Amino acid sequence: MRVKAAPGLKCPMEGKPREYITDSKAVEVSESPYYRRLVTDGSLIEVAAAPQKVKGGDR
Repeated sequence: MRVKAAPGLKCPMEGKPREYITDSKAVEVSESPYYRRLVTDGSLIEVAAAPQKVKGGDR
């Protein structure tokens, strides 16, 4: 899942307490209980995945 921190917050990465998820950039994380809890309490915001570009398409 893709998440970013709520405005004005930063959250430590699971297993890497000195690396943070900030509100400036969404990051891909696992759907672990740790991240689910942060989403539930409002510290992290789930972000929709960016649409994939298709090369070629229908011709």
